[in-house]
Amino acid sequence: MKKNFTLLFLFFAIIAQSQIKGTVKDVNGKPLPFVNIFEENTYNATTSNELGRFELNIKTPGKHVVIFQYLGYKTAKQVVDVDENLQPLDIVLLEEEISLNEVVVNINDNPANEIIRNAIKNKKANSEKTARYTADFYSRGIFRVKNLPKTILGQKLDFFDEVIDSTRSGILYLSETVSKVTFQKPDKLKEVIVASKVSGKDNGFSFNNASDANFDFYDNYLEFDANVVSPIADNAFNYYKYKFEGSFFTENRQQINKIKIIPRRETEPVMSGYIYIVDDTYAIYAVDVTFTGKQIQNPALNTLNLKQSFSYNNLSKIWTKNTQTLDFDAGMFGINMSGGFTYVFSNFEFPEKFEKKTFTAEVVRFEENANKKEDSFWQTIRPVPLTDEEVKDYVKKDALQEKKKSKVYLDSIDAKKNKFRFMDVLNGYSYSNSYKKWSINYNGPALNTSFNTVQGWNTSVGLSFFKRNEDKNTYYQFGTNVAYGFSDEAFRPTAFFSAKLSNKSKSYLTVYGGNSVNQFNPDEPISKLVNTVSTLFFKDNYMKLYEKNFATASFSREVFNGLNMTAAVEYAERKPLFNTTDYTVIKNDDLYTSNNPLLPFDEFNPAILKHNLVKLNVVARIKFGQEYITRPDGKYNLGNDKFPTLLIGYEKGFAGSEDNYNFDKVSARVTHNLTLGNKGETGINIKAGKFFNAEGISFVDYKHFNGNETHVMMGTSYINSFNLLPYYAASTNDSYFETHIEHNDKGFIMNKIPLLNKLQSKLMLGFKNLAIPDRKPYQEFSVGLSNLGFGKFRILRIDYVRSYQDGFQGDGVMFGINF
Repeated sequence: MKKNFTLLFLFFAIIAQSQIKGTVKDVNGKPLPFVNIFEENTYNATTSNELGRFELNIKTPGKHVVIFQYLGYKTAKQVVDVDENLQPLDIVLLEEEISLNEVVVNINDNPANEIIRNAIKNKKANSEKTARYTADFYSRGIFRVKNLPKTILGQKLDFFDEVIDSTRSGILYLSETVSKVTFQKPDKLKEVIVASKVSGKDNGFSFNNASDANFDFYDNYLEFDANVVSPIADNAFNYYKYKFEGSFFTENRQQINKIKIIPRRETEPVMSGYIYIVDDTYAIYAVDVTFTGKQIQNPALNTLNLKQSFSYNNLSKIWTKNTQTLDFDAGMFGINMSGGFTYVFSNFEFPEKFEKKTFTAEVVRFEENANKKEDSFWQTIRPVPLTDEEVKDYVKKDALQEKKKSKVYLDSIDAKKNKFRFMDVLNGYSYSNSYKKWSINYNGPALNTSFNTVQGWNTSVGLSFFKRNEDKNTYYQFGTNVAYGFSDEAFRPTAFFSAKLSNKSKSYLTVYGGNSVNQFNPDEPISKLVNTVSTLFFKDNYMKLYEKNFATASFSREVFNGLNMTAAVEYAERKPLFNTTDYTVIKNDDLYTSNNPLLPFDEFNPAILKHNLVKLNVVARIKFGQEYITRPDGKYNLGNDKFPTLLIGYEKGFAGSEDNYNFDKVSARVTHNLTLGNKGETGINIKAGKFFNAEGISFVDYKHFNGNETHVMMGTSYINSFNLLPYYAASTNDSYFETHIEHNDKGFIMNKIPLLNKLQSKLMLGFKNLAIPDRKPYQEFSVGLSNLGFGKFRILRIDYVRSYQDGFQGDGVMFGINF
């Protein structure tokens, strides 16, 4: 009975609302998109779509005054009598008559500068008026593609063939979100998503949310890939020049000043366009600005346009942001995309304070069945009507989805993809059953072949089974892998089972065992590719290996938000290995060093003796201030940039074949990325540890540091490894303290240097330190440039490094790829 009363209440709530519908055009009949439309002296708002069509929900019958506000046009008022015979409205907006006051403009008396100074002076007071609020939030996002190529780098691009037209153009992504937002400046947020819709997915979760729409020009910076300086930031005059374009009056006789924003240096993270400032309070009336991908250090982006419109409430005397649009144009690898997001804020309330537990680590929560709302629900709650293009996309993709879910369709797709080709023997092969959500995967030798001096040319093949549960976002898989070394003529098989047991508690289980060849450093700082090249062409065999027969099991889960625990136990028989080949591509008289990292010129004495050991490893990872999103299919952690991440570990070796192999070790690690406004980002990685009762332990169990002797660096290894430290020169079974600090200026310095600013590069400054007992501290200082390349392809990095240990040790140039 209770459910029946609830449904009855919802029914009356829906029919009690009326919708004012219509179209907004200019005097020439051209539709005006994204007009700010709101009910006078309320926070009930909407905007027009790309075709100028709008819908505004009205909760009570009778006469209502609706305001139509659009940049460059006179604000219009329309009195609407809401009753059962309500007819669509045709609103025509007239161009605004912007008057340029008679002022003397000279270098010492620019009226725009005075207005901006007052806006900066008053921005704290204006910002505090909306420092706490609750509101209804709506977002719609759309991505379009034009002339999509059929292949990229020789690979077929056929993922979207069913959703694009004959010109290979169309909508790739369309989604909507409706939510309730509670916000307190500067960054406390709680969002409850009532409805989420993704075209072509009946269980889709839109990624549009209010935190992504929180671009506040009262703040000093707007967060993008590089923090963009606001035109009314405290230091705005260091980045912008301003021009007074004129003024006009609102329906409330408030004078609005139109100010042109002109970047002083186009290469910096700045914007161009217009900001509209209210004359008396110096509040923001609207913004219309554009930045380029170069300015925000996103090579794929061409341009991005951001518009905001504010409305004034005569009762509360507050200007509030009602509508916002974010439109982009991007392209790379021949793929040209465009699209944007439409945001509508309405029904604001401004409480004096929130209760203590209003804000928690859960920043976004999807209500149950938020992603399963019927079309009838969306028709009553959607504040911005769909365009014909969007309606067709929903219809087309919904029909396609029904087709794609059918067993007949999925079997037909699998039949095409499951065809076996001759080259699959080398490259790999996958057999899928999409309807039952499982696949069998074969890993071929083509991408698993390398060279080292212990095994010679070596390769491996693998076979695995994978099964997923899409509703719970979990999976399990098991398989086997067989490796073979052609020089040592040894087969080494392994097998594994792993499973993601829960996406809410982040529970994982892994069981792994067999026979394998391993680097002494478990972090494997020397990649197989780099070692193959350095060995075959330069006779530098940096990779040092040992063999183990092992069985290991690990389990991890999130104990509570921010704390993740991992426990692993391994039994292993460790054996020494020796070089078995002196093969090289480029012949020279140099000899390969031995496989003993401690005695590189001794081919007879191994680094370890054969022994057995059981190891227990427990690690606690603490993400302070961790925030998260809750969805029906699980929990999604976001982290928190304000706080560091701490790892605490305990490792114990026991049941060794000799007592001297047993040991205890404690360790800790702190990582943090610190954003310094628009001045860049500093990465910090500090490690420390201490061994106990470890005088005679195996070299396998030493603490090994990520060194480098190849002058090649890859990806994130910059903040986790040394540039010039020999791989095993500092390995220890005692205490250690390791520091890595790197500052990325994000163009803050480079953008200001003539000529060098043409490179569009980022200045990288690094410091590294390693301290262990009975050894002078080892230090490195580096300076480099990243984001090097041509056009949109900017993934190269070059660093100059100097190392010191009781005085100058050496220097070198590092080359790398940095994504």
